[in-house]
Amino acid sequence: MGKSINKGQIIKIALAAVLFFVLWFIPTSAIGLPGITVVEHRVIAIFALTLVLWFTEAIPSWTTSMLIVVLLLLTCSDNAISFLKEGENIGTLLSHKAIMAEFANPTIMLFLGGFVIAIIASKMGIDVQLARGLLALFGKNPKFVLLGFLLVTGIFSMFISNTATAAMMLTFMAPVLRQLPEDDKGRIGLVMAIPIGANIGGMATPVGTPPNAIALKYLNDPAGLGFNIGFGDWAMVMMPFTILLLILAWLLLIKLFPFKDKEIHLNIEGNTVKGPRLVIAYITLGLTIVLWLLDKVTGINANTVAMIPIAIFCVTGLFGKDDLKEINWDVLWLVAGGFALGTALNKTGLAASLVNAIPFGSWSPLVVIIGAGLLCYFFSNIISNTATANLLIPVMMAVGTGMGSVLDPFGGVYTLIMGVTLAASLAMILPVSTPPNAIAYSTGLVDVKYMRTVGIIVGVVGLILAFTMLVIIGKAGIML
Repeated sequence: MGKSINKGQIIKIALAAVLFFVLWFIPTSAIGLPGITVVEHRVIAIFALTLVLWFTEAIPSWTTSMLIVVLLLLTCSDNAISFLKEGENIGTLLSHKAIMAEFANPTIMLFLGGFVIAIIASKMGIDVQLARGLLALFGKNPKFVLLGFLLVTGIFSMFISNTATAAMMLTFMAPVLRQLPEDDKGRIGLVMAIPIGANIGGMATPVGTPPNAIALKYLNDPAGLGFNIGFGDWAMVMMPFTILLLILAWLLLIKLFPFKDKEIHLNIEGNTVKGPRLVIAYITLGLTIVLWLLDKVTGINANTVAMIPIAIFCVTGLFGKDDLKEINWDVLWLVAGGFALGTALNKTGLAASLVNAIPFGSWSPLVVIIGAGLLCYFFSNIISNTATANLLIPVMMAVGTGMGSVLDPFGGVYTLIMGVTLAASLAMILPVSTPPNAIAYSTGLVDVKYMRTVGIIVGVVGLILAFTMLVIIGKAGIML
């Protein structure tokens, strides 16, 4: 039996429902967006409903995601209820296949691969061995153990998928968490260190996260800006910034989630399965990590690589049907719903309409730069940061180019584009904001309120530092 719904939840659900129906039934012309279609109008109502439910947790987050998918299919797709597909100014109907395909999105497969790896690592005792080794590097002081997890996660995320890194590091952390008292707030801090480290670390290199690569494409385009920024140029500036932000995040975590004891007296117990099965597991895990590291060399992306251990473990019998029960299916549904919402915002043209409705031309250059960053930060907390970057960076290129030399006192178009790029990585308020957040949320140790508090503080501080740094180096021409 599930938990009964309390009065507070009923009120939250009722408020969300009222907001949804008000937005649904008001005239499309009243929305205030020029040229908005009926389908875009419906997406706005669904978007608002989603936002309230995700923030209030009136119902489980994965349930909200499932609701998103169903509402989009029934009201906004080419397979919607018949009378909802008719009428004037209906706009672009979403492909129902595209919405449903988000359940098999490549990132979902990456999640699935990470979950399978974690299950096998625990089953074979590999996580215990790795945890012992990690703790040996950072001693027994819980503060430095947390710092170790934060830094190691950040370093890995500089070169491989943030999602893959988060999945691996939480696997290593699992035995540590089991040894700490359940009422120890430090457990929350340890778990939060993983998504924060992954999100921040990805900013350090051009390959750390997709928005970086998108930005570099536009910054280096010979037919456009032609800055010719190389890997080393990017890392030279962003690596110190990333390390500084990781240290500030560490100080925040130990302040918000203090450990009970001054030392972690851990005797991590656990048996390691011996024999050929363990060898297969180690070889497969090692191969997976190497392929993640060398994705640019092999041409095999992280999502495809994640399928390799699934296949090997299934074929060799290491992963059986009973192990399927251990997969966090709720997290997969949660993320799939976020992807579906992002698809709706992009494919209907609503996201572009929202951006274009903002009168950038009448704003001061500093307001444009900061406003673009905040806009990206907002969108990236709700939908994929990659989708957000794909949407906003080309638009900001057009805006920045159109403003000409007006932006020069603040570093020019470079500052505008980089501000949007870094804002995408600093968005980490909700479980759906980034895949690492969703993975951390899947542990059950992190409530949305904790993620929201840490995410807002790290995001705001990071944005202030980022824009300050970008204006300085932009004016100095350090990366140009």
